[in-house]
Amino acid sequence: MAANGTAEVTAAPVVMTAAVDEDRIDPRRLITFLLMVLGMFMAILDIQIVSASLSEIQAGLAASSDEIPWIQTSYLIAEVIMIPLSGYLSRMLSTRWLFTISAGGFTLMSLMCGLSNSMTEMIIWRALQGFIGGAMIPTVFACAFTIFPRSKMHIVSPMIGLVATLAPTIGPTLGGYLTEYLSWHWLFFINVIPGIIVTSAAFLMIDFDKPDMSLLRRFDWWGFLGLALFLGAMEYVLEEGAADDWFADELIVAMTAVMAVGGFLFFWRAFTAQEPIVRLDAFADRNFAMGSLFSFGLGIGLYGLIYIFPLYLSGVRGYNSLQIGEAMMVSGVSMFLTAPIAGRLSQSVDPRLMMGIGFGIFAFSCWMMTGLTEDWDYWEIFLPQILRGVSLMLCMVPVSNIALGMLPPEKVKNASGLFNLTRNLGGAVGLALINTVLRNREDLHYARIAESVSGTNHAAQETMRMLEQVYSSLSEAADTAALATLTQMARLQSMLMSLADIFVLLTALFASLALLLIFVERPASGGGGGGGGH
Repeated sequence: MAANGTAEVTAAPVVMTAAVDEDRIDPRRLITFLLMVLGMFMAILDIQIVSASLSEIQAGLAASSDEIPWIQTSYLIAEVIMIPLSGYLSRMLSTRWLFTISAGGFTLMSLMCGLSNSMTEMIIWRALQGFIGGAMIPTVFACAFTIFPRSKMHIVSPMIGLVATLAPTIGPTLGGYLTEYLSWHWLFFINVIPGIIVTSAAFLMIDFDKPDMSLLRRFDWWGFLGLALFLGAMEYVLEEGAADDWFADELIVAMTAVMAVGGFLFFWRAFTAQEPIVRLDAFADRNFAMGSLFSFGLGIGLYGLIYIFPLYLSGVRGYNSLQIGEAMMVSGVSMFLTAPIAGRLSQSVDPRLMMGIGFGIFAFSCWMMTGLTEDWDYWEIFLPQILRGVSLMLCMVPVSNIALGMLPPEKVKNASGLFNLTRNLGGAVGLALINTVLRNREDLHYARIAESVSGTNHAAQETMRMLEQVYSSLSEAADTAALATLTQMARLQSMLMSLADIFVLLTALFASLALLLIFVERPASGGGGGGGGH
């Protein structure tokens, strides 16, 4: 008995030590992960930092107005192809080699973009930058859910959630400052030093897994072709469709056909290939499917409002890119301050409740904007922007836990690519719908205003007389100038009314997402999947 008792007492501390070690974050891994997060930050930031300064790049490269959108489109098309492919490449090459190649290639292509002397060069380097660098984003998400203990996800999740939402938000601000005080070349050169640090750290410090080069022999080239055609054509149609009046444009029709053929080929290979390049079996998990749906919705809200606010501030208030960035910085600051609170809440609060509150606040912030007028300035949009930042952080921390937190470790790499793809596609679909609705509703509102502003309308007659007096120095041209001004006023009001319509739709969207949370199963305690040590 005594011997047994001694053995039991001796064994207890050993078990306790093992449990403590399993529940501890390895400092070396944490530092490595933080440097990987920096790489992801650069990749997400790069699309928005450039968007604020396209006119300066156009002038610098002597590009036409038809060519300049391809700086963004080429990057987005290439990135959206790489994101779902990253899971297969990570298993084949290992996290270390994939991230090293991705960070190094992104850095080199950033340098080449900054040194470009023509639009052709810029488009080539931007496409390569998006394709090679696109692997960093899902790889970071996958590592978060495979190398750390699930009990520590309240520390890790806010990091990736903050980067995924903060990078697009501060992009226009940073882009405005760089272009204003340096030159457009620095939009790309700014990546070089951090890129070298991240690449070196990835090569020297990542040791999470081993490569499996047998996957190279089994690489499904037909599946890859289908994926590239399907997602590439889809991104093009969504990016260019609204501007080209959708199917009235022959190229949009042709690209839609390419998308359909690519989609058929991709899905056929995904379900029949021995080793598909993208496994879709993660969608069989209800929480992953619902988490991806929420990620899609968050993509619409995140990228949609990053587009709408500058549209209002520049088109109505006459702000320059620097002023727009400073006005929108409010959301970035509120995200940064909310991140640790969201992390703390994720320890003790049901993630479904957190997301419900987040969706509710987002819907309310959009509803506050439905009263938009031409006189709204910095302080009128101040509170809605704070609420938007808070709500995005409350949503982004639990949504990744809901989607990836209950999957087995071997499925996380592939699922991470699909999960991140849904956010990007949400942004693309959202922008396409927003542009289409804006155009249609603006025309409708203008037609209704034009009907009411007739010769029999007393207010319209008074306004015309007042404007004719203002332009009386133009003598015979006074009538024409007054009518042009009245038309411009009507156009402005129709634009404001169509923007208000968009905010109503976004309110309805996020209220609906909150209701869909009843279909989500609560993730395991801590919200992390996979545990540490893989």
